[in-house]
Amino acid sequence: MASGKDSDRTLGYMTRKDTEVKLPRPTRVKNKTPAPVQITAEQILREARERQEAEIRPPKQKITDSTELSDYRLRRRKEFEDKIRRARWNIQVWMKYAQWEESQKDYARARSVWERAIEGDYRNHTLWLKYAEFEMKNKFVNSARNVWDRAVTLLPRVDQLWYKYIHMEEILGNIAGARQIFERWMQWSPDQQGWLSFIKFELRYNEIERARSIYERFVLCHPKVSAYIRFAKFEMKGGEVARARHVYERATEKLADDEEAETLFVAFAEFEERCKEPERARFIYKFALDHIPKGRAEDLYKKFVAFEKQYGDKEGIEDAIVGKRRFQYEDEVRKNPLNYDSWFDYVRLEETVGNKDRIREIYERAIANIPPAEEKRYWQRYIYLWINYALYEEIETEDVERTRDVYRECLKLIPHSKFSFAKIWLHAAQFEIRQLNLAGARQILGNAIGKAPKDKIFKKYIEIELQLGNIDRCRKLYERYLEWSPENCYAWSKYAELERSLAETERARAIFELAISQPALDMPELLWKAYIDFEIAEGELERTRALYERLLDRTKHYKVWVSFAKFEASSAEQEEDEEEEPQEEIDATERKKECIRQPEIFERANSYYKDSAPELKEERATLLEDWLNMETNFGNLGMYEEYIDYLYPEESQTTNLKILEAAYKWKKQKLASSEEDYD
Repeated sequence: MASGKDSDRTLGYMTRKDTEVKLPRPTRVKNKTPAPVQITAEQILREARERQEAEIRPPKQKITDSTELSDYRLRRRKEFEDKIRRARWNIQVWMKYAQWEESQKDYARARSVWERAIEGDYRNHTLWLKYAEFEMKNKFVNSARNVWDRAVTLLPRVDQLWYKYIHMEEILGNIAGARQIFERWMQWSPDQQGWLSFIKFELRYNEIERARSIYERFVLCHPKVSAYIRFAKFEMKGGEVARARHVYERATEKLADDEEAETLFVAFAEFEERCKEPERARFIYKFALDHIPKGRAEDLYKKFVAFEKQYGDKEGIEDAIVGKRRFQYEDEVRKNPLNYDSWFDYVRLEETVGNKDRIREIYERAIANIPPAEEKRYWQRYIYLWINYALYEEIETEDVERTRDVYRECLKLIPHSKFSFAKIWLHAAQFEIRQLNLAGARQILGNAIGKAPKDKIFKKYIEIELQLGNIDRCRKLYERYLEWSPENCYAWSKYAELERSLAETERARAIFELAISQPALDMPELLWKAYIDFEIAEGELERTRALYERLLDRTKHYKVWVSFAKFEASSAEQEEDEEEEPQEEIDATERKKECIRQPEIFERANSYYKDSAPELKEERATLLEDWLNMETNFGNLGMYEEYIDYLYPEESQTTNLKILEAAYKWKKQKLASSEEDYD
């Protein structure tokens, strides 16, 4: 018994080894040089063809008497019956069996075979077609009618059966019978092609009224654009213009909102063009453009532009071109209604046309697309739609109340608790000022400060009140401004500048003092500079020096030291210019003391960088350069000579000390020259 490894139930009593195909061992080619005579593929095929043996065919059987014929028929029928018994579902066997019986002129047996086949599968329309063709080919007309009638009764949805049945009756000249078959078919509401075949049948026999009545039933069964267009073309072909127009009008009433309405309107307009009615065609085009969604009106716009170029004037052509661009913008805003740039372009296009109602409609549609999130970056472009809308109402339409409503609705819409826009508040206030409504402008700006205070709003409000000369209001606004933003150095400086312009020196000084005492400032250097410039302008040199000293207590930036030194130098020159000539010799000592203050400041700065901040080398170098430049401009450095000193690697550690020694040497020379001048 074979082992389980080699046995397999599907192989019966054989093993896998018995079923293996043993191929001959390939012959090794020892000599791989090319043969002297080469054989082509064509030659191989030709030789194979020549050596092919003749096909073995069975001998032809000659039947000589009726007995042999009967035996032959019996044998063939038995073969067919055996095949049918084995494969009753095979239609080809039935068809060959019936065709063989037909070839033997035994029509009754052939008909019996067809009936047996149909009894087995009556839903196969091919059997019915072949059965009816058998009856027709052998001129059994009534039998063929019987077969067709049974076929269309059992399979009324197979159009081919109806076509063949009608075709047979029409060939036989039975027009009434063919019409009756069509009527039976139409009761099943076939597709459009069936109705059109019925219409063509009637037109072949010049039955116009019958065809018209069939068209009426056709459009009721298939209320589609293509059906109405065919009906109208039928009437137009018969010269019935009024009937054709009536058909188009019925179609527009029923199918104006259909997906294929564009095709209907184009066909209707072209019909009016052929009837020499350009005004009617223009009205149809415009009606269609107003009612069809823009996304489905591309072909319609092209047709309208071509129509206007042919029949319209300059204005009509421009209107058609604008309509085409309008279609493009409608498509863009339909795809992405939050693309505000497309809305801007669309509004600009409508403003060139000048239709106020349409412009307002576009603006209203645009502002209805509120940004999806309450984040300022989403609203930055959107807010300009409101601004442009308000400016259009104010400038173009001159409708004051509508403009005021636009601003009011916009301010209601913005979530001021999260973010706001100063520009919309300012535009609304400036609008009220242009309308000489000062109280309304103050109310708007006051609401802005209360709900969403911003620098721009404070600045503009103060500017307006200052132009009106309301100083007390300006002071109150500055106080509100500084309460809201006490670290704003710009506000402090402007407030003090206002008081100084009013000759309120003490108030301005008090404001500066209050400003520099704030714990946090956004730009303190500007505030201190403004305060110092204020004291210099007032001629308060001692106060200025005190301010510099206070500033140096807070910061030791090298620019502060340089600015302090420059102030001392300029103050010395200023005092010298202001003194009269007779007093020059008396106060020479005081002037020298003033001049000495400048280098003292630089010495203090140098000492600070040397002792307290040695890491700030660049600032110290810059300070020394400025000191050198100022001394060059304000006095003599004494005699100096240039010398060259060579620095070796072992001396590199003492480089910094040599720089300090040179600085001390220069300082001693400077003090000695000053004492000699004094003596």
